Formats: sequence, structure tokens, C-alpha cells
Amino acid sequence: MNRRTFLTAAGTGAAALSLGALTAPAAGAAAQPVRGSDSPLLLRWFRDTYRSIEAMTTDFGLAVDKIDVSGPGTPVQSRQTSPTNIGCGLWSTVAAAGLGVIDDATMRRRLEHTVRAVEKLERHHGFWLNWYDAHDGSVLTQWPGTGDPVRPFLSSVDNAWLITGLRIAADAVPALRPRIARILATADWSYYYTPYDPADPVAGPGQLRGGFWTDTGEPTGHHYGALNTEPRMASYLGIADGSLPADHYWHLLRTMLPEHEQEQHPQGGYVAMDGVRVWQGHYTHRGRKIVPSWGGSMFEALMVPLFVPEAEWSPSSWGLTHQRYVRSQIEHGMQEAGYGYWGFSPANIPEGGYQEYGVDAIGMQVDGYASNTDRTYTKDGEPLPPAPAFTNGVVTPHASFLALPYAPDEAIANLRALDRDFGAYHAGYGFRDSVNVGTGRVSDYLLALDQGMIAAALAQAIRPGLLQRPFRTGGFRSKVRPLLAKERFSI
Repeated sequence: MNRRTFLTAAGTGAAALSLGALTAPAAGAAAQPVRGSDSPLLLRWFRDTYRSIEAMTTDFGLAVDKIDVSGPGTPVQSRQTSPTNIGCGLWSTVAAAGLGVIDDATMRRRLEHTVRAVEKLERHHGFWLNWYDAHDGSVLTQWPGTGDPVRPFLSSVDNAWLITGLRIAADAVPALRPRIARILATADWSYYYTPYDPADPVAGPGQLRGGFWTDTGEPTGHHYGALNTEPRMASYLGIADGSLPADHYWHLLRTMLPEHEQEQHPQGGYVAMDGVRVWQGHYTHRGRKIVPSWGGSMFEALMVPLFVPEAEWSPSSWGLTHQRYVRSQIEHGMQEAGYGYWGFSPANIPEGGYQEYGVDAIGMQVDGYASNTDRTYTKDGEPLPPAPAFTNGVVTPHASFLALPYAPDEAIANLRALDRDFGAYHAGYGFRDSVNVGTGRVSDYLLALDQGMIAAALAQAIRPGLLQRPFRTGGFRSKVRPLLAKERFSI
């Protein structure tokens, strides 16, 4: 179910992301605050969302991958967890204390419990494997329920989210800082990095590997080459701590190069940035220029700015494309597909299973992430399929929460409608993972990653900057912020 593994190699060894374009203010795109009258509703949503995190957390101290809320009693926990899920549990607990949902003593106790569990987990090269038993911390070798073999794998992006959670925990509880510093002392991002080789940029792209299988030491065949996607959190962390060179940022792709096959032929031009020749490409969607993601999903573009203030540090580039990305998602759901609802991101299939959902036109991958289970794709230069072709459309509530800084009124209205029309809100645990807006089928599951994004987005809306403090100081301020200030997307 690990969605990050779908960002695969393309062209010169660079993975790509893509978006569709949309209109936005000519100047920088500042975040839009939520209305004061909506604050009680958002806080209620947060309280219930955090209850789901509590229900996901095992006695061992780790948040499981998901819970099943279909039965009348206590939710049923999965056995497995990943580094990302553990990170979600950490930052959600800090957010809960910051919003007054739990007291500081409870926060400290819960964070210490999780940190103690993390200290016990098997690691390689300073990083965590992708799947553990959340109930005892053992490494999973067989998938729960199926018995399928699980190879031990070190994912660069999943480790980034656990390290994000640990940094937030250390910021919130000074007494934990020495322990967390010891944990992170051997997490060197250069392990994943392939230095740039101008003589052979395919073999040496200056990018991060997707990961390594520890049973053989074999790396993935792809690098994370796309800039506007979730793996950039690992890039930021490595640049900030000095284990990655700053020019790594400029070796990531705004679009694939013009000569490579992709969802749309990009426009733009080459520019020199800190001595690096950068293709500043963009797509155009519904008349608006945008920097695409890989598949066109919401979390790819908008999970990272929950923590790193990209729109603030780069208002005319990152801020603008984030806002346009949200507009593309809204217009796809409301106009192109005619669902009457919007917000598309990888999630549980309401009928069972897992799928990547997105807006195909704003992703680089040819036939990328469709907005419906039946996978209705759009083709650049061809007429848009009629709305009736988008059967079994799936809307994912966490996507609306990610849109809160850019379209707060529309996001809240969309979430209210999902609750009103489909019963998508579980009183006590928050929004269920997804809704088939064609049939009305609502998912029986809540996923730790998606609930963790909701918790972080609500914290940012209610108390801006609460979870961003560790990413506004140190190397983020001195190394990452100057890169974003220099960024000049061709949009």
C-alpha cells in the first residue's frame, strides 16, 4: 500500500510530477485564513481526528497503518506500520497539545513512549525499514492476512516523514532532544544520494534513490527526480543538515525535459541557477500555468508545505503553483468530471483495496492518477471525456484539508457536503478515508497517513506555524530558505 513507490524513473532517470494550471493573483499567493466562525468546527474535526490517532496507537507505542471502523465496537487495528505512520502519530500528538486537546504532561508521556519504541526498531545505515509489526516492533517478513513475503526495504521518503515527526517531537519536548539527537546522528541522507555527473546525468542525476533492499544491498532502479512531489521533504532535510549539497535542489525536475514523453508537452526555458542549467518548464491546464506533480494527486504537492513554509518563502513560485494546483483539483471535480465534489489523492478504495487518485492532466506520468476507480484518463490535445465517462469517482477528504490554506471556504464547504450527502464523517474518529461519489459507498477505513495529514492541516489552520517551528530555524533557515527565495518558476 506504499504510495511512494509509484514515483518511478523516467527519461534521464528522473521521476516526475505534474499539475494543471489555474488562475491566481498576479502577485504572490499568500495563505488565506479560515473564518473565525469556522474555528469551532475545525477544532471539533481535529478532536475527532486525534481520537482516531489514539485508536491507532498500540500498547507498544506505534501508530498502525489503518483502522477498520465498520463494526459497532472498538476499531480494529492493522498489524503493520511504517516510518511514515509513526511520524504521523508523533506530530499529531504535538498538535493535540498545541490546540489544547490534551495537556502537556500527556503529550510528553505519549511522545516518550513512541520514542522509546522507535529506539527499539531495527535500523540499517541509520534508517528504518518500511514495515514493522506495530504491536511488538518486529520487522515484518510476511504481509498480515495474506502471508505474502515482505522484503526489507529502506525508503528515503518514508524515513523523511519519521524524521519530520521526530524533529517536531524534539522541538515540543526539550527533555527528549538528547535522545532524538542520538537517534538521528547516523541518519545520513548521502546514503541515498547519487552525485551529479555532467558527463553522464542518467547514471549521475544528482538526486535521491527511492531506496535500498537490505537483504541484497540493491538500490531501486529509479531516483526521485520530480521536484513538486512528496519526496522533496527528504531533499529539504538533507540540504538543511548538510548531508546533501544545495545544488541537489536544482537537479530536480519542474517538468520532464521537452524531449521526454510525458502527460503534456511542457513550455518554458532553460535558466542558470547557482551554476546549474535548469529546465524551468510548466504545464498549462484550463488556461493556467502550473508546475506539475508526478501523478496529479493532492498530497504530492501539498503535504510538504504543512511543515516547510514554501508559499511564504517563495510566494511568486511555490505559493502560486500551490494555489493553482488546488484550483485545478476543484475545477476537475466540479466541472470537468461533474462529480459535484472534489479532492483527489491516493486512498483506500471505498469498496476495498488501495489506489492512487488524482487529476491526470496535472501529473507528468502518461495515464497517471485518475480521479475515479475506473481510471478515466485525459489526453493532451484531445477533447476532454464527457462527464458521464467519469464513473465511480472517488473523493478523498484529506485532499480538502490540504487545500485549506489556499481555498478555505471551498474546502470546508466540500467537507460539509461529503458529510451531509454521504455520511463520510464518523462521529468520534473524523472523516472516513474516501467516498465513491457515484454510488455513495464510503470507506470502512481510516489511514494513519491521511489522518496525520488532516491533523497537521487543521493545526496549521487553527494555530498557524505550530508544527512548522523546527523547519524555520537552523539549516532550513540558512540553507533551504535561500533556495526557495531564488526559485523562479516559469508560471
